[in-house]
Amino acid sequence: MEKRIKKTAIFFSLLFFITNCICAQHTTSSRTLSQIITSLQKVYHVQFNYAEDVIEGVSLKPPSKNLSLQEALRYLESNTGLSFSLMNDNFILIKPRTGIILCGYLKRKDNLEVLPSATIQTSDSSTTSDKNGFFQIKIKHPLQLITIRYLGYKTIMKPYNQFEVSGCKDVYLQSDFQLLPQVIISNYITSGINKIDNGSFQIDFSNLDILPGLIDHDVLQSVQAFPGIQSVNETVSNINIRGGTHDQNLILWDDIKMYQSGHFFGLISMYNPHITQKVSLRKSGNDVSYTDGVSGTIDMQTNHEVNRAFKGVIGVNLTDANGFADIPINESSSIQVAARKSISDFFETPTYTAFFDRISQNTEVASNATTITNTDKTFDFYDTSLRWIYNISDRDKLRVNFINVHNQLRFNENAIINQEEESRDSKLTQNSIAGALHYNRIWNDKLKTDFEIYETDYKLRAVNANILDSQRFLQENIVSETSTKLKVNYKLNNRLELLNGYHFVETEVTNLDDVDNPLFRFLVSEVVRTHGVFSQVAYKTLNNKTNLNLGLRYNYISKFNKSIWEPRLSFSHQFFKHFALEILAEYKHQNTSQVINFQNDFLGIEKRRWQLSNDKEIPVITSKQVSMGLNYNYSGWLVDIDGFYKIVDGITTQSQGFQNQYEFIKSHGRYDVKGLDILLRKHIEKFSAWLSYSYMDNRYLFKELETNYFPGNYNISHTATLGMTYALNNLKLSAGLNWHSGKPTTQPVFENQIIDEQVNYEATNTSNLDDYLRLDISAIYNFKFSDKTRANLGVSVWNVLDKENEINNFYRVKDETIMETVQKSLGLTPNAVFRVYF
Repeated sequence: MEKRIKKTAIFFSLLFFITNCICAQHTTSSRTLSQIITSLQKVYHVQFNYAEDVIEGVSLKPPSKNLSLQEALRYLESNTGLSFSLMNDNFILIKPRTGIILCGYLKRKDNLEVLPSATIQTSDSSTTSDKNGFFQIKIKHPLQLITIRYLGYKTIMKPYNQFEVSGCKDVYLQSDFQLLPQVIISNYITSGINKIDNGSFQIDFSNLDILPGLIDHDVLQSVQAFPGIQSVNETVSNINIRGGTHDQNLILWDDIKMYQSGHFFGLISMYNPHITQKVSLRKSGNDVSYTDGVSGTIDMQTNHEVNRAFKGVIGVNLTDANGFADIPINESSSIQVAARKSISDFFETPTYTAFFDRISQNTEVASNATTITNTDKTFDFYDTSLRWIYNISDRDKLRVNFINVHNQLRFNENAIINQEEESRDSKLTQNSIAGALHYNRIWNDKLKTDFEIYETDYKLRAVNANILDSQRFLQENIVSETSTKLKVNYKLNNRLELLNGYHFVETEVTNLDDVDNPLFRFLVSEVVRTHGVFSQVAYKTLNNKTNLNLGLRYNYISKFNKSIWEPRLSFSHQFFKHFALEILAEYKHQNTSQVINFQNDFLGIEKRRWQLSNDKEIPVITSKQVSMGLNYNYSGWLVDIDGFYKIVDGITTQSQGFQNQYEFIKSHGRYDVKGLDILLRKHIEKFSAWLSYSYMDNRYLFKELETNYFPGNYNISHTATLGMTYALNNLKLSAGLNWHSGKPTTQPVFENQIIDEQVNYEATNTSNLDDYLRLDISAIYNFKFSDKTRANLGVSVWNVLDKENEINNFYRVKDETIMETVQKSLGLTPNAVFRVYF
């Protein structure tokens, strides 16, 4: 018995010993060097730089946590056969002990931005630079030739002994085909918004701070932060650049012209914010390669570089769920995909309700005849977009883009007819689908060509069921456009560059009105083809303080046998160190415009339809404008003053949205607008505040209506915005106050309002609606789930004060009584967002 107890004790003792050994062995098992490096970076707050192939396959036991940094590095050196060199700023370089290593950081020579994914090669090895521009490559001997290539930059080919090899130095690459535009004012309003030396403004969404009332990077809401740009009815489908109508804006998505702007029929942008990286805004002085857009240009661009690592975003807010993925295919190709879908199929949020009420007010959707009730009101939207890039070679790049957008509104009209309940379905859909192919070729250090072709299609379709008259009214508006463009850049020297090219555009517009009772069908389909030839010279001084772009575009419209010459100018000059002068001028034209035939067209929701010029009662629209600005930028202060004058000829009364005595009159004329844009901004570390003010005098001249000028429908004389942003660690806060004078309106004559059963109006647009005032706030908090996964949570409130702003009104006669209809802005509208980045 005693022996058995001893054996049992010995057995359990051995078992305990073996178990502990196994556990100890498990806890001290080997880990990859990559995992160890990640741990050390957190513990010692250092950064390791290395080429992936240097540490590939290396595994060892982690160093003791009690070691100092120098002791841990010596431990790694003795167990890996690698060299760990502590550089400046707590950077540690890892390289093999034997052989020669060349390392460095690749940067652009013009603005010192890092260059990721560049190719570095020798005769027997190759590597690429990482996201910080860092590279490291093995060299056999000091005379071995090293080649560094990056698309769009001069290739470096020289032996190792001609590089600066003491440490990892910066290596600069120079553009080999183009005088790249320079940022002359960074953080123009807030971080990520810059002013460029060619007169344009740029929003870089990868660096953009929060804006008041916005927690998503809504592209077309963001551009309204600039002075001189606003929407008289708060929608992105009615953006007014210096008094122009929305159809006078050239809206491009990766160089594709778009004829639709928003979801919810204009309340939010239809362009997915994750795939749209940069936006360029031009009020005047456009490049000669651009056509259309007599008021201004909004040019949205995706990222044009191949991505080497997977990136993804998923998110949800109170209107939609969305996702984005940037997927590397191989070393020379990557693809981006993005999608959004409204969440109204699952539940209705306060934001959805506010948006729906806003778009449906004063339309058949909200109210119908007294004997008709509307039920089952639903709204749905989605968008998908794709961008694929393939670097065919160091000098050839192919890019493919695709976008598909859909909006749909449905409701049932119900009534009791012959003592039986009947119901009929009414529906409104709005779709855009477009695709493009871009091919860029760098022929040599001086010559580059860009070829692009796109097809863009837009369709607005409404089925309006009139249940009392047993009538179905079908309306369609279709735009189909094909464009081909070739641009040739030739660099004469480091200061002078020529741009030449050819542009062909074919636009077809179809309009249909179809009634089944009584039978009526009206179908009009027209096509206009335009050929454009352009040339421009760009000059930049060696110190980059003076920039000049001077060009001429010739357009020939074959259908009208019409020639249009369009000179363009942008000039900027920096002087006295902190001052800059800017002069912009241009002539432009466009063949398309949006008109309103009747206020109840397309259910009264999106009542505008596109039409083509016929060079008679619908002229080709032309514009000429000039602006001059002066800015002062020093020590966080910015003062920017810009005066402008613009003439737009060939507009029609139908395109201006009259709802007074000229509502059903067809005439054409012009408008002149002069004004002043002022911005005052102060930036202090993590705090930024700005005050903008715009003055505008916008007047119509329709000779067939009135002999003298009268105020335009978009003459918002005074506009002011006060905004601020503040960043506190991971929290970003923003607030903004928007005010402008009331929209012009035409009122009935006091005490003599009706004559011959018609409204008796006073002089056109001599009255104004009440002033507009809106306070918006927003906040975003950023946090991490892990080293590779981060997230943010945001909330915003639009119109915090819940002020009932008047955005439009009109008068009608009913039962010998004057009736006024007033359209209101969005009330207090909350929103929230949660996004995860991985």
